[in-house]
Amino acid sequence: MTLVRAGRDLRVDFFRGIALFCIFLDHIPHDTLARFTVRNLALNDATEIFILLAGYAASLVYGRKLDRAGPVSAGADMLKRTWTLYIAHIFIFVIFTGEVAAFATWFADPSYLAHVGMNRLIKEPLVAMIDAVPMLYQPSFLNVLPLYVVIMGGMAPLLVLLRRPAVLLMASFTLYVAARQFGWNLPTAGGHVWFFNPLTWQFLFVLGMVFARFGRPRLPNVATDIGAAVLLVTGFLILLTTWIEPQLARHVPLAIKPLIHDIDKTGLHPYRLLSILALAWLASRYVPPGAPFIGTRAGSIFVLIGQHGLTTYCASILLSFAGRVALDHDRGWLMQVLVNGIGLGALLGVAAIGAWYKVKDAKPATI
Repeated sequence: MTLVRAGRDLRVDFFRGIALFCIFLDHIPHDTLARFTVRNLALNDATEIFILLAGYAASLVYGRKLDRAGPVSAGADMLKRTWTLYIAHIFIFVIFTGEVAAFATWFADPSYLAHVGMNRLIKEPLVAMIDAVPMLYQPSFLNVLPLYVVIMGGMAPLLVLLRRPAVLLMASFTLYVAARQFGWNLPTAGGHVWFFNPLTWQFLFVLGMVFARFGRPRLPNVATDIGAAVLLVTGFLILLTTWIEPQLARHVPLAIKPLIHDIDKTGLHPYRLLSILALAWLASRYVPPGAPFIGTRAGSIFVLIGQHGLTTYCASILLSFAGRVALDHDRGWLMQVLVNGIGLGALLGVAAIGAWYKVKDAKPATI
């Protein structure tokens, strides 16, 4: 029995699986392996990959439904998926809250609650739970799914615009620019705003949808390859002087310093956007459909994880906090290997169970 679904572009699943594993690693402080994730190599991180590919996958599914059954049926299915994402968010909110509270109690360490922004839940539990329902209260670790919910739900009634990509892109880009220019964002309880601004991140999702339906832009291949490579190298140098080795910032010319100041993640800074687009361009050019390494045993692990993105993402949140607690108490190499190995194995196990149920349910019942 094969658990990997065929008949689709496995590159999407493979890179989404890589992104999900990076999200798991990036949530664990002091994890040595996390030093080699996307966020330490480019100006974007795994979240940008996840959202871009989410748009790509949504276009494949609901774009075909749009052509086959029309915008009402396709939009309704997209809203149904939005509801599933919302329910998943509420479910993981409850389980994650219990997990953090359990570790804080077992180790008599209330700082665990503060680290993920749960102080408000302790001080005003009823108010916090009420605010959690409309996603006005988002502890750390729990802000990607709300972003996904709002973008997916917002795109559902506009899905018909996928037939007019120029209009869709212009409207999406205009909203992106306006939100950044005027500081538009959705509010959260306590007078703050969303960590991931849906009004800007929607542009990356829309780009993914358009790429899936119409392919990558027709640009000069070699010249664009060089441009993308230069962007990534420049991004890495910026990253090096602002995040990895800040002491190198003194060597940055004064005229350049204002240009690399405050490359924010909340509003999807243009540098981050250019970085993920450069990565996507090079990946589409040099990782062809059916690339041999994707079909290897190691590649199939990430393909399977990527094909069950929602369940593995939820699992990664729970696993990453457990890994954080483990490394807080022992940062030795053996614990590092155990945390990362068990984490990857658990993500694979969750994906395999989901795949097995799909294969099982697809077979005709016997009496």
